[in-house]
Amino acid sequence: MARILTGIQSTGTPHLGNILGAIMPAIEMSNEGDNESFLFIADMHSLTQIKDGNELRENTYSVAATWLAFGLDADKTVFYRQSDVPEVTELTWYLSCFFPYQRLTLAHSFKDKSDRLSDVNSGLFTYPMLMAADILLYDANYVPVGKDQLQHLEMTRDVASRINHHYNEELLIVPEAKVQEHTKLVPGTDGEKMSKSRDNFIDVFLADKALKKAINKKIITDATPLEEPKNTDDSALVGLYKLVASEEQYEELLSKLHAGGYGWGHAKGDLHQALISKFGEAREKYHHYMNNKKELDDVLAMGAEKARVVAKETLLRVRSKMGY
Repeated sequence: MARILTGIQSTGTPHLGNILGAIMPAIEMSNEGDNESFLFIADMHSLTQIKDGNELRENTYSVAATWLAFGLDADKTVFYRQSDVPEVTELTWYLSCFFPYQRLTLAHSFKDKSDRLSDVNSGLFTYPMLMAADILLYDANYVPVGKDQLQHLEMTRDVASRINHHYNEELLIVPEAKVQEHTKLVPGTDGEKMSKSRDNFIDVFLADKALKKAINKKIITDATPLEEPKNTDDSALVGLYKLVASEEQYEELLSKLHAGGYGWGHAKGDLHQALISKFGEAREKYHHYMNNKKELDDVLAMGAEKARVVAKETLLRVRSKMGY
């Protein structure tokens, strides 16, 4: 039986790209075979960006509500809030003492901002070691990652190997990357990859009218007159519709756009309806949980209790060998 671990930061309400590209695939993977899944909300990582306590707390609830709304079974998985397992911070320190400073300067999380060091806090610099602790603390065998995250996973493997070599013992399981080659690339409203930093995302949990308004306002289309055929190549709108509609609906949309007499405004209306149809049940569940946060706390507390059983065993193994 393999243990699979996945985390997602609580930097805001998960958008359509997060849902289609990470959350839904992780839930599907947790339901496959005999795999044991550890799924967590990386709220401690979020502190590198968010310093407002209320905002961070609400974001964490929002992420938890999203996972549950899309069908995560908290009884079959270990679903927890990172900050509810304090053992992760202790392991982070031990790992940091075995990992070269110079290697950390090469981490993408730091290097991308190294030309403006005033924006870099110590937490961001040591981010890869907290991520490594997230993984190694639970003896994870596989970590699903996109290609852009491979570097941090390699750092995790490196520091685990260094410690194992130093003590001539397999204190820590060296995890393998489960590269998501076919992860859906969800286009943003501007055609680029959907991202909060680009403000090109779609929040599927908005109220009906607000969602419709966001689609109409944010999705970029050309000025082709209503009566003329539309060029659908590289269209963000068409790309998004394909991801959330049925194959039959998608082909019908293309036919109408290519025939003329059907405008981009009509297509945006169809996208709105497709989102409401596909995510209607999840939207209802999400708002239920956000209005009943005690239920979220109970689910996360149950997950943390299960997670800490494993975390304490790993930490005891490491502490004993290191002399503590």
